[in-house]
Amino acid sequence: MFRTLLIVAYVWIGFVSWLPAQETAVAEPPTQAFVLPATDDGLPGAGPIRSYDWFKNLWNNRRSKFAADAEKQTGAIVFLGDSITQGWDDNFRGDFGNANVANRGISGDTTRGMLMRLQQDVLSLDPAGVVMLMGTNDLEEKANPAMIAGNVRLIMAELKEHNASMPIVWCNVFPSSDSKSRPANKIKEINRLVAADIKGDAQVTVVDTWTLFADKNGDAKKSEFPDLLHPNGIGYAKWKLAITPVLETLGLIDVPADVFQIEAGYESLFNGKDLSGWRFLPTTEQMKKGRERWLSRDKNAPVWPIVTEELQFDNKASTPAGRYVAKNGRLVVTTPPEGRKIQQLWTTKEFAGDFRLVLEFRATPNADSGVFLRQPQLQCRDFALAGPYKKLKNYKAQDWNELVVEVKGSVAHCTCNGEVIEEAFKVPETSGPIGLEGDRGQVEYRRIRIKAL
Repeated sequence: MFRTLLIVAYVWIGFVSWLPAQETAVAEPPTQAFVLPATDDGLPGAGPIRSYDWFKNLWNNRRSKFAADAEKQTGAIVFLGDSITQGWDDNFRGDFGNANVANRGISGDTTRGMLMRLQQDVLSLDPAGVVMLMGTNDLEEKANPAMIAGNVRLIMAELKEHNASMPIVWCNVFPSSDSKSRPANKIKEINRLVAADIKGDAQVTVVDTWTLFADKNGDAKKSEFPDLLHPNGIGYAKWKLAITPVLETLGLIDVPADVFQIEAGYESLFNGKDLSGWRFLPTTEQMKKGRERWLSRDKNAPVWPIVTEELQFDNKASTPAGRYVAKNGRLVVTTPPEGRKIQQLWTTKEFAGDFRLVLEFRATPNADSGVFLRQPQLQCRDFALAGPYKKLKNYKAQDWNELVVEVKGSVAHCTCNGEVIEEAFKVPETSGPIGLEGDRGQVEYRRIRIKAL
């Protein structure tokens, strides 16, 4: 009931939140520091900078407010963007609790405009982290995807130069519509070009907010974007759920306490503090053959490192390069900088006989992971987007879901939030470990426990 009321509230607030941005900008004499240049000659970046009268006034008013708020927002998490960001309101409607957050969205702004104001509006705050969503307005002004991605590249370069360890969260450009001069193919191309630019950059975490919102044609849905451009309350609620797990893992916002007591008869497989009891195992010959087949037929196949010897992680908070991390009482399979990267983490203990495995997982949009049962892998993903169980009624996107696996003999009965996902999943009867796969996106696991039957 609370979740339903929250979304209803978001719908009303979100529907009206972005509307006044252009209409209520008061025509005041602009502060000299925030006057838009009469020409773009000599300015950094490429492409359009809007020069409409309403935008000049809004640019001045918003940036004057930014300057007035700068002292109290030093060290904030900064959201940099356009009307979609501005429409979340300056206090983000309390969605991030007591976290120090700064809304640096200006309705109508382009990536070149954001590059121009980056130093004064963002870097001067010495931010704890930066969340980026941008590029849609450039398309309306006839900029091409390469030009937009080039400006994004320059913005990220300045962010990295300012602080080489500051987390950067890139939200894929949201879908819109050809009717808004923002066709799906161009938005997808922006996202592809940016992904190529940041591939392998561990400072940047990508959140797949395009797949989150796109319909089967790659456009926005009216139920979430009534004008096919700006999200309503449902859209903002989904955006919040999409980025919250990443912000928590990065240590940018507080994590709610997990009040949980393990049931009698169960053995915990994760202590919530470090990776004791977990290990890398040498890549099997079967996996090597699968890897070679994949690489040979797909030039865009994911990175798949070969493990040559067992490596245990007792008393360690993370695996090398931080793919698996023990943090906040969760075992986190982090988003790989490469976009996709196949890895497996296994328990040091092996399990024979019949057992019941219970855990909870939370996946970012379109994330892909899996749970190994001695050897075969049960898919554990953002089921709504990544499948294969897309029709589940009880699955909670970007929220915690319970997975229960009951193994009897060579068959496992598997449920997600009480719904059957595999009636008779085949497993070997021989003893074997439990494993967690990493592929794309971030997937968190908690309350991992097992009970002999």
